[in-house]
Amino acid sequence: MKSTITTVSAAVGMLVSSVSYADTISMFDYEEATSAYEDAYLDAQFDLRSGNQDQTSYNAVMSANYDRVFSSANRNTRIDFTGDGTISQGPNANDERKETYQALASLTNDMYFAPTVNDFFWYGKAEVGAQTDMVDPFTKLTAGLGYGRVVNATPMAKAIRVVEALQERGLLRGNVSRETYQDVAQVIAKEPMYRSRYGSADYAEYWVEDIGKALGDNLGARGAIKSYDVLVNERISTRKYGWLVRAGVGAVLTNYDGSDTKPALEVGAEYHYPINNQTQFSNEAILTAILDDGDNGFNASNNMSLTYELRDNIDWENAWLLTYAASDKTEDLMTNSLRSTFRYYVSNSISLSLSAGVSKTEDNIDYNPADPSTNRNDDVDTTVNFGVTYRLK
Repeated sequence: MKSTITTVSAAVGMLVSSVSYADTISMFDYEEATSAYEDAYLDAQFDLRSGNQDQTSYNAVMSANYDRVFSSANRNTRIDFTGDGTISQGPNANDERKETYQALASLTNDMYFAPTVNDFFWYGKAEVGAQTDMVDPFTKLTAGLGYGRVVNATPMAKAIRVVEALQERGLLRGNVSRETYQDVAQVIAKEPMYRSRYGSADYAEYWVEDIGKALGDNLGARGAIKSYDVLVNERISTRKYGWLVRAGVGAVLTNYDGSDTKPALEVGAEYHYPINNQTQFSNEAILTAILDDGDNGFNASNNMSLTYELRDNIDWENAWLLTYAASDKTEDLMTNSLRSTFRYYVSNSISLSLSAGVSKTEDNIDYNPADPSTNRNDDVDTTVNFGVTYRLK
């Protein structure tokens, strides 16, 4: 299956970028064993305005994201959480303080039937959500079948960064074979095992020592310190390759509007392609249909992103989010959002970001100042934000 993934990924990658790839080592050279990765972020943005308006206006936006994945030949388990909240007050004298929030958490477990033969799997998924003014929380269970595999190649990205740093300083000489890169990446992927065995205070000395052994050389004090610096203090974004598709049936047990249990169908797909050692392309799409006599509906979303590492501490992130919702009793709603962000990592934990975005919502409702039931989203919205992000994991 690895060869199939590589062939398909290379073909599609040529369509999404004209970047030629000539490196001797790439993410596709990584053969995943058992690995895990964890991303957790807190992000905050604040805007305050005063003068030439009835009262001081402000808008604070806070968001949290958590993604943890355990991967092995037999099973992939993903825990995912996204949440955001806003506190705002408008410029007019009668504008009141508003507070909103929404959050969604999910647990997905993919179990492969025969990983040494093919990549067919069955999966189970549980979701729970909450939002402002809800009657009940959102809860949903889904089970189904799928095919494909997404490989977490982040350990190889870290191995490449370590070797580059050592070679630049003359601490590692000669060419490094693919087998050596693979050995180093396998040790890097076992960081949770080292942490569990030796404890969070002492594991790094054993971990870095074994990375040196995998390189076939005693790193020495300078090499060990630099390797530790790259792996612990530098930010290396999550890298993946491969694709998968899934389809399942389930039920919305409770919904925000307080409605009863409804059957649901789900179809999803994801594709990840590291265009080169600095550039990651990803696309994830999902469609959920809720079946209810006289009140059928479905929600679809497609999240596409392209991230380029300008430097070890500067990322350029670009994202396009398309959402579409339709039901028998409401107007169709489609939103397109484009955002481009430059992110500067002050440290491995704190980053500063400058982002610009445009968004357009189509709901077949034209704004009419005399009609309070209409809304003001006919035009394209543009935003420029400066933000601070704290990386928990």
